Amino acid sequence: MKRKPEINIKTLKFDKNGLIPAIIQDYKDNEVLMVAYMNLESLRRTIKLGKACYWSRSRQEYWVKGETSGHFQFVKSVAYDCDLDALLIKVRQVGVACHTGNRSCFYRRLV
Repeated sequence: MKRKPEINIKTLKFDKNGLIPAIIQDYKDNEVLMVAYMNLESLRRTIKLGKACYWSRSRQEYWVKGETSGHFQFVKSVAYDCDLDALLIKVRQVGVACHTGNRSCFYRRLV
């Protein structure tokens, strides 16, 4: 994971709050695990650590996924979409991704 990005990460389009959505996906089976938000610093930390680091909008602080739960996300790849305004991060998930205890945050169906 310690490869240099294909683009300068400063060219990504962060929103007015300096955030970019990150879709987190299992690297083996492509299951979508969760959606979180990153700012420039949390993205840099993610690339440096090789573990997913996010910006908590509610707590207004950085958090490394798994720091308290032990359910780490080891980053395998970081991709960006065609508009440069969203990330797709593939991870090796240790334990569950969702705070409810479910493997994925997307365990409920609308229809």
